[in-house]
Amino acid sequence: MWFIQPKQDYFSQMPWKHVHESAVINWQIRARNYNVFLANALFYVLTIVCAVAAYLSSFVGVSLLSNFLIGGGMFIFLMLINMSMTHQTAILVYRFTEKNAEVCSWKPKMDTVKPFLKWSAIILMPIVGVLILMEPSLLIASFGPLAMGLAAWMMGSSKGYQEMARGSRYEEINWAKTEQIKVWRKRSIISLTYQWKPFKRNSSYRPRTHLIYCLPEELEERIQFFKSHLPDAEYEEGKVDIL
Repeated sequence: MWFIQPKQDYFSQMPWKHVHESAVINWQIRARNYNVFLANALFYVLTIVCAVAAYLSSFVGVSLLSNFLIGGGMFIFLMLINMSMTHQTAILVYRFTEKNAEVCSWKPKMDTVKPFLKWSAIILMPIVGVLILMEPSLLIASFGPLAMGLAAWMMGSSKGYQEMARGSRYEEINWAKTEQIKVWRKRSIISLTYQWKPFKRNSSYRPRTHLIYCLPEELEERIQFFKSHLPDAEYEEGKVDIL
């Protein structure tokens, strides 16, 4: 979930291959490493759907209080699902040496959604229990916390789901051969383009581009770093294509 920010230094935990080479610079960032325009558009459409579904579900109650609790709870629950689909983020950890660069990335959804659902269920169940004692018609409201607890248990017990949800990736960047540096300040992204051979035999060189994500407050520092280490590379600013 984009709004839960884990405070942890992941650098020492990464499976770096070039540990024998001294790091020139390294950093980690949490970013939405995809085309956010399409994701944001989908978010607004699904928000309308969530609002309509919550409004219709509110008629299940038998009183104004039960209508409000059921409708409001349904809207919050659906919006959490909506945001988990449209606002997924990845944690990217970079390590640059003089010759090589490595990046490890994964989606931390598994690390954040599971405890969120678990503690939400733990906190909400006593509250819902008290409300049911006050008004038995609110029994249906207990399905929300129960569903959250069940979802957290399933996410924690399914190893296959954990691997799929994490989407872990490791990449090497031959950044010393960079021919073009392009900066998109709007999203604090630096793209490095160089020539590479996808196969050692029977293949020709072709352009390869790596997107480097930076914190907005560190973008200028990263630009100066690449400019100083890649003086012969062409520098350009503008929009960068993101899949």
